[in-house]
Amino acid sequence: MTTRGKGAPAPATQAILHHWREAVPDDRLAHLVRDAARGLTRALQLRLAEHSVSFGHWIFLRVLWERDGITQRDLSEEAGLMEPTTHSALQRMEALGYIERRQLAGNRKKLFIFLTDRGKALRDVLVPLAEEVNRVAIGDTSPQLIEATRRTLLAMIQNLADDEARALDGGRRMPSTRDLGRGSRGR
Repeated sequence: MTTRGKGAPAPATQAILHHWREAVPDDRLAHLVRDAARGLTRALQLRLAEHSVSFGHWIFLRVLWERDGITQRDLSEEAGLMEPTTHSALQRMEALGYIERRQLAGNRKKLFIFLTDRGKALRDVLVPLAEEVNRVAIGDTSPQLIEATRRTLLAMIQNLADDEARALDGGRRMPSTRDLGRGSRGR
């Protein structure tokens, strides 16, 4: 097992940097965005772990801090995760005292997710960690370059959303993980 010097990037990060700087500097933009997102996620995971909060819980907490009292299905959609994943995470979050699930009067079918005081209090502790990760990632990048990057990423998100809408209008559908795991083509 090799050790790395203090302040040296982790091996996974070294491999990513080598890929982009030397091996394939003109690789597809999708890969670059994925690697940047992975780096941001890892940096936040390191900080969240100091407070015993998983990255998965962070995803749901962020949504609930903005829209407390939504259904499990709406939470899944806003988080961009499948309902079984959301269900498992919510069970654990409930056991940790971050949320409570309850039915509302007049709607016995749906479960609504509410933050507890403990879940609400995490916002003041965790959001500054995410802000720190953003500051670290940006470093000394110029405000103009940051704004151009933001506009480019938003345009990409819009273009991809438009493409997905056209695909759905054309009769294509997003295959379920279960179908793909069984080798089904989602028909």
